Amino acid sequence: MKKLRTSEMVLKGHPDKICDHIADAILDDYLKHDENAKVAIEVAISYKKVFILGEVSSSYTCDMEKIARDIIRKIGYTNPEYGFTYDEVEVEINVNEQSKDIQMGVVKENMGAGDQGMMFGYATNETKEFMPLSYVLARNLALRTDEVKEKNLISYLRPDGKMQVTVLYEDEKPVAVTDVVISLQHDEIDIDVLRKDVKEKIIDVVIPKEYVTDHTAYHINPTGRFVIGGPVGDTGLTGRKIIADTYGSFAHHGGGSFSGKDASKVDRTGAYFARYVAKNIVAKGYASRCEVGISYAIGVSEPTSLMIETYGTETIPVSKIEAWVIEHFDFRPASMIETLQLRQPIYESLSYYGHFGKEGYKFEEIIED
Repeated sequence: MKKLRTSEMVLKGHPDKICDHIADAILDDYLKHDENAKVAIEVAISYKKVFILGEVSSSYTCDMEKIARDIIRKIGYTNPEYGFTYDEVEVEINVNEQSKDIQMGVVKENMGAGDQGMMFGYATNETKEFMPLSYVLARNLALRTDEVKEKNLISYLRPDGKMQVTVLYEDEKPVAVTDVVISLQHDEIDIDVLRKDVKEKIIDVVIPKEYVTDHTAYHINPTGRFVIGGPVGDTGLTGRKIIADTYGSFAHHGGGSFSGKDASKVDRTGAYFARYVAKNIVAKGYASRCEVGISYAIGVSEPTSLMIETYGTETIPVSKIEAWVIEHFDFRPASMIETLQLRQPIYESLSYYGHFGKEGYKFEEIIED
């Protein structure tokens, strides 16, 4: 059976991703000074204004405006020609204390979930990252774009951009890349020059030759012009790239975003833990693909449901996989936080180019039986 699957990624300079980045940088700053801080930060950007909104309970006072400006500067919005720069943007802050009603369910010995909701984690053995191939390729296009900008291999690229990869699967195995879509913000430049540079210096470096066919199509800045971009071209909002943050088109999503939320929010912690479990199931060879789904009630520590889907790829009975999971993994929020060390300031680097399939995080580790 043949099917096409697509994944996308956006650059750090994309308006939505700027918002995620700022929110998680603020969260990290709180956690550096107060590991028990309760943080729920949302960020919105519209033209030349940054809005920082949310609820925080902490003994520490964070300089949110400075962090926002520093992130915008690091991303590359430094040139007045872009119409949006770190030093000229107006920053408006409206952050209140966390609701005492929510704290009742979270701040107690047997920590309850910070909200109700559903979370999903996914893993596949088709790449070394245990992530879908189209997702890995889209992310690698973003990483390569950053590299060519940093090394000045393409001097005229601006901060905004996005990329998308479609892969043909036959009998659930990736066999070919059918389409590559990449749109990069740029200075005034001949479009043919840009398309040639992007094809040779980004796409051809990233897409493995074994997946390229005579029918592979390349859509490079298909509108022909992308000079106006970033927050000048589009409004940005935290949590609006939840599929690019997770698994592309390959798994369910509970709808809750990650960035700006401390670990007491199961939207984030539950999703990280579900990935941890799914990856271990696949890494142990118990299945080629796996999705783990969990759900919670606010203030209650035990999950209300646990689902394990192996898509018929299991090598041992699913009942044995379920028993192994129950034996080795504790889904109570306090245990998940402790196991994955989620009170550490690790989140800024997770806010861009996806939260999963990266090295150096506890939820990507393989456990020993």
